[in-house]
Amino acid sequence: MPEIRLMRRVLASNDALAAAQLKVLDRHGVLGINIMSGPGAGKTSLVERTAEALGRKYRIQVIEGDIQGDLDARRVTAKGVSCVQINTQGACHLDGLMLGPAMGEIDFGKLDLLIIENVGNLVCPAEFALPAHYNVTVISTPEGSDKPVKYPLMFSKSDVLVINKMDLLPHVDFDLPALKKVVRKLKPGITFIETSARTGAGVDKWVAWLEQKLRARRKSR
Repeated sequence: MPEIRLMRRVLASNDALAAAQLKVLDRHGVLGINIMSGPGAGKTSLVERTAEALGRKYRIQVIEGDIQGDLDARRVTAKGVSCVQINTQGACHLDGLMLGPAMGEIDFGKLDLLIIENVGNLVCPAEFALPAHYNVTVISTPEGSDKPVKYPLMFSKSDVLVINKMDLLPHVDFDLPALKKVVRKLKPGITFIETSARTGAGVDKWVAWLEQKLRARRKSR
């Protein structure tokens, strides 16, 4: 089918561009993180907590992806972290081409960590590679524990699953053991981190994981 061939070419072209962009990070010893989730799961809150915990110790740059507006970018900037906003004008994901202008503005020689907060969507972002060493998916307990069954690709491509809004677990229908069982089948060896970005509970485990990766990147410089 022509449509299938076209989509394969689009994805292959993006893969090549993202790989080239990742080499830029590698040359400078910068760690790249791609954070994905559905809308409202808590990506931005997690980024804010990250900025609070690590912003004085590491040089952090955030790229915010949204269909419209700059609300999240303003939240991140208020935490003292540099942030570039990308509005996709309807596209449900970021890709290498969209990141090009933002990447051109960044001085990677003065950077330790690049956080890309993808557009809130459980489908499209998983299909398009970005210049990131690790893919992180955030799921919140109010969304329900069936999301890995319905949207398996995103979970199969994730290195870390942050299960957020754990403070609401007693009040919602969320089967944590069942979710972990499904996700482990999709991505053996995935790291689970349980947090409440609102209260701060468990965020230290996320920060510890991230800092371990940052120290490893520093040693590679």
